[in-house]
Amino acid sequence: MRTKIVAGNWKMNKNLGEAKSLIKGLKKELKKVKLDEDTRVIIAPSFVNLRSAVNRTKKSAIEVAAQNVSHEKSGAFTGEVSVDMLSDIEVNSVIVGHSERRTYFNETDTLLAKKVDAVLGKGMEAIFCFGEQLEDRKNNQHFEVVENQIKNALFHLEGNSFSKIVLAYEPVWAIGTGETATPDQAQEMHKFIRSLLKDEYGDEIGEATSILYGGSVKPANAEEIFSKPDVDGGLIGGASLKVNDFIEIVKAI
Repeated sequence: MRTKIVAGNWKMNKNLGEAKSLIKGLKKELKKVKLDEDTRVIIAPSFVNLRSAVNRTKKSAIEVAAQNVSHEKSGAFTGEVSVDMLSDIEVNSVIVGHSERRTYFNETDTLLAKKVDAVLGKGMEAIFCFGEQLEDRKNNQHFEVVENQIKNALFHLEGNSFSKIVLAYEPVWAIGTGETATPDQAQEMHKFIRSLLKDEYGDEIGEATSILYGGSVKPANAEEIFSKPDVDGGLIGGASLKVNDFIEIVKAI
């Protein structure tokens, strides 16, 4: 059975005090939720709050991920954070390739392949994001775009590396816009993604890899989206900043 995951990407939100308060609320409410053994709950605060988040989530069901990482090991790269730095504070998962990193910081498939290699090389997990723009979907190029993003950044890997890969499909036109892909649209793309994995690496890896949906998941639509057979959870943006909303999404998994 594939691992189910609800991951909250806090983006550039929450100062230290606010982060502490949010984590406190999540821990309190999660104690009331019966999670299956194959279900994970992850939060991704900003870099400056990661150490505090790790310390405050110990002995809880919450895991902590970073929102980004450098592909470089160390050196004169002002403002960057390495995998060694993250690992040293017990952060073991990293979001790689989020649409906002691609759009605002011009991260390319070539760069993201290097970031994935850095993360896996440290024995950490990469939550790899990808997805089409609205124009791509209107032009019926969404499958081609997604296929190229996955192949260019991941298909140089050996099959056993996928034990440390979580995929997150982000229809960019449905992030922060209030728009959401229908559950059937999400399933259609997730099924396509899984078929790519099966064709390249075989059925076992294709079936074992978790694929999250990352397009404006809310309490009102989470259960229907998560009910689709190839949707294994969600990468949650705005709703992860509110205790009750995030917990309701976790319950829906």
